[in-house]
Amino acid sequence: MIKFIVRRLISGAVLLFLISTISYVLLYLGGGDIARRILGQTATAQTVADKAHVLGLDRPLFVQYSDWLSHALSGNLGESWFTGQPVTIAITSRVAVTLSLVLGATLLTAVISIALGVWAAVRRGWVDRVVQFISVLGFAVPGFLIALGLVIVFALNLRWFKPTGYVNLTDSFPGWLATVTLPVIALAVGGIAGVAQQVRGSVIDALRQDYVRTLRSRGLSQNRVVFKHVLRNAGGPALAVLSLQFVGLLGGAVIVEQIFAIPGLGQVAVTATSQGDIPLVMGLVLATAIIVVIVNLVIDLLQGWLNPKVRLS
Repeated sequence: MIKFIVRRLISGAVLLFLISTISYVLLYLGGGDIARRILGQTATAQTVADKAHVLGLDRPLFVQYSDWLSHALSGNLGESWFTGQPVTIAITSRVAVTLSLVLGATLLTAVISIALGVWAAVRRGWVDRVVQFISVLGFAVPGFLIALGLVIVFALNLRWFKPTGYVNLTDSFPGWLATVTLPVIALAVGGIAGVAQQVRGSVIDALRQDYVRTLRSRGLSQNRVVFKHVLRNAGGPALAVLSLQFVGLLGGAVIVEQIFAIPGLGQVAVTATSQGDIPLVMGLVLATAIIVVIVNLVIDLLQGWLNPKVRLS
């Protein structure tokens, strides 16, 4: 198991290096005249040149990236070129908000998709057709339309929730729950569709195996066979899809946060990208990549626990 974890950590470190390198090069090539953008169109050419020199933009790309990488390895991600706020503070002050939405949506996706997938695989018939129809519908409807529909129905018409805003969990749990419920549902709908289909297919394949017939011949109940044995064997592919859904939810949270006016990483990402704020964008890319690597490591460990053959592969 230790070798298994070490291999995953090494591959994760290589992935972080590649992502940071590619992202920095793309930002550098597409950044344009950032010094002019910071100072405004009325600034003189000499002032713009001085600003570019202060920011280090007049140095070769390799030197700029090496300098950023050496500081990043020591935990210093620099400061925002537009606000002067340390990048670490800008990210850590908002990452908990985004993760609360994404983790909540992932948990909701896992619970509902497992229930629907197992129900469809075991019952088949009209139940299976209804679940597949719901899955296709969840794929077809864009996430932002779902979010807008939830706001119109449950916030504006029924007034069960506030249409916008965010309450910190430490300030009020009921207030926090009221502000994240609709965004979490909006994020989870598309994920439920994909994972439910994967669970359904995996459970159907597992139910056809010889060991299931053996367990049934010993008098084990259907529920015990399904939830104790079948789900464990069918859980690997579902976990893989769920991890991909988690990564997708990190991107989907940007749109949802904009619709519900939630102060998460989405607002920072949109602003920093449009401005060309390279230190802040790189910090966001690195933070997102680290989260993805950690999630994949956890999923790999869970799959190794469910199926020891994974560890050997």
